[in-house]
Amino acid sequence: MNADAYESLALRRDGGVLHVTLNRPRSRNAMTMAMVRELRTVLADAKQAGDVRVLVLRGAGGHFCAGADLNDMAAARQRAMRPDDDKRPLEPAADPIAEISARFGELCVAWADTGLATVAVLEGTVMGGGFGLACVVDVAIASDTATFRLPETSLGVVPAQIAAFLVERLGYAEAKRLAVTGGTLDARQALALRLVHEVHAPDGVDAALHRVVGEILCCAPGAVSATKALLARARFTPPVELVREAAAVFSRSAGSAEGIEGTAAFIARRKPTWAP
Repeated sequence: MNADAYESLALRRDGGVLHVTLNRPRSRNAMTMAMVRELRTVLADAKQAGDVRVLVLRGAGGHFCAGADLNDMAAARQRAMRPDDDKRPLEPAADPIAEISARFGELCVAWADTGLATVAVLEGTVMGGGFGLACVVDVAIASDTATFRLPETSLGVVPAQIAAFLVERLGYAEAKRLAVTGGTLDARQALALRLVHEVHAPDGVDAALHRVVGEILCCAPGAVSATKALLARARFTPPVELVREAAAVFSRSAGSAEGIEGTAAFIARRKPTWAP
C-alpha cells in the first residue's frame, strides 16, 4: 500500500492496523470528490492487502470533517446549468450534483459493509457528510471537543445519502428530530443518543483508541467479518427467518481454522494465534 499515492489522506500502518487521516486541515477536512475516491481506494487496498484487520479513521488539525467541499458543489452547479431557454430537467445520469451525491453514498455503503473492523476518532467539527461517516463505523470514539452538526435543512438542502445511516444509528425519531431542526450536539449529547460509544478528554483519546483496537485484535478477523455480515442481515430479517442461516454460519465458523484454534487456545488457557 503506497501512502504517497494519496493526496488528501495520510496513512500510517501499525501491524494489522491502518490509520487513515483526512488530511485537509485548512478546510477542516472538508470532503472533495478526490477524497471520496481515495477513501474508496484505501478501503479496497486494505482488503486486498489481506493482513489489515482494523481501519482507524480520523481528521488532521483537531477536526474530523466539515462535510462536503463547497467548491466541488459550486462547480457541479455550473455544470448542471442549462441555457435559459432550455427548461427540460436533466437526466439523472447527466446531473453532476446527483452524481456527486451518489459517489458519497457509495462511499458510505462501502465503509458500512466492509468486513474489516472500523473505528473513528471524532474531534472538533463533525458535520454533514462527516456526521454520516461517524454513523457507518463500528466503533466511534469522541473527544469532548467534538461538535456534531446536521445543517443541511438549514441550508435549504437534504441530508440525502446519510439519511439511512442516521436512522440506523440513532433511530427514526431522533434522526427526524435532528434533521428537521438542523441539529447540533456536543459530545455528551452524542453519547446519550449512542451516536458515539465513548467520550474522553483530548488527552485520553489516544489511550482509548489503543484499548479499543487491542480488544478488536483479540477477536478472530474471519469471525469479525462473518459477525458483521450476520448482524447486517439481522437488521431487516425476523429472527425466526435467520435460525437456519445463523446455524450454518456458526457451523462454518466452528469448523474453520479460527474456530479450531480459538477452542484449543481456550482449553489450553493461552492466547489464540491472532491475538497480540
